[in-house]
Amino acid sequence: MTKKLMALFIALVLVCSLCLTGCNNSALTLNVYNWGEYISDGSEGSFDTVREFEKWYKETYGTPVKVNYTTFASNEDMYNKISSGAVSYDVIIPSDYMIARMASENLLMPLNFDNIPNYQYIDEDFKSLYYDPRGQYTVPYAYGIIGVIYNANEVAAEDVGGWDLLWNEKYNDKILQFNNSRDAFGMAMYKLGLDVNSEDKSVWDSAHDELMKQSPLVYSYVMDEIYNMMESGEAAIGAYYAGDYFTMKDAQADDVDLQFYYPERTNYYIDAMCIPTCAQNKELAEIFINYMLSEEPAVANAEYTYYASPNRLVYENAGYIENMGQ
Repeated sequence: MTKKLMALFIALVLVCSLCLTGCNNSALTLNVYNWGEYISDGSEGSFDTVREFEKWYKETYGTPVKVNYTTFASNEDMYNKISSGAVSYDVIIPSDYMIARMASENLLMPLNFDNIPNYQYIDEDFKSLYYDPRGQYTVPYAYGIIGVIYNANEVAAEDVGGWDLLWNEKYNDKILQFNNSRDAFGMAMYKLGLDVNSEDKSVWDSAHDELMKQSPLVYSYVMDEIYNMMESGEAAIGAYYAGDYFTMKDAQADDVDLQFYYPERTNYYIDAMCIPTCAQNKELAEIFINYMLSEEPAVANAEYTYYASPNRLVYENAGYIENMGQ
């Protein structure tokens, strides 16, 4: 063999060796799909959940992992992507009613709880509820209540209370409404004193008519857009999830005074971690869910989002109790 051929042969061997080495050490990929502003992300010195998981996984298993973390604005947006079959996610965090729908349509995988030992820390009151009666598909993440957020610098104190505020003509073009039908219809039905679980079409027609009456007063139909609009004072009234009020309060402009109240009748909800049938890395997804239940990330996520946690490692944590009491 000539020297040139020998050199070429050695070079090819080295290239193949490097390729094999690179393949053996290439990062796993985990695709996580969650609500906006719903995980501690490292901003303002907070715990960076995704980066810390990547670091912890490599230290624990010796293999790098890359988390692709993206967000959705509503359960319906998430459902449309998953049900279309055009995308693949490994972990999703829908709300209770959407979980029930996805499970009925075989869009969720049963979980292997052997890979999620930290599930033991979830309060029993949050297990096997109506949306997952056999406790197969879900690990509860957070829960809360819908209420009304308003700018006290623009809204008169005598107008505050109940759902009527969002139909008050005095605040025409200053009102925000949910851009999802479930919560919007719920508001109208609570306002009218109707049964939100009714199967009577006339009840739903009445709620629809009430929303049509409100429509001329609405500045915009929103989901996550509510943050900037309320924080800046662009809008003065909006209903949203309780934990997000505190996020908005922290970021409000100097001339904005955001306040919050619960109407007498309102909606209670639970969001839970699930694995959709389109997942490519089920075991890795379960390891991620288990990590999310461990104390440091669980406390950090609860403190960041201001949502109530069903995880006793959170609500029994002394630092969390102290911070939330401030």
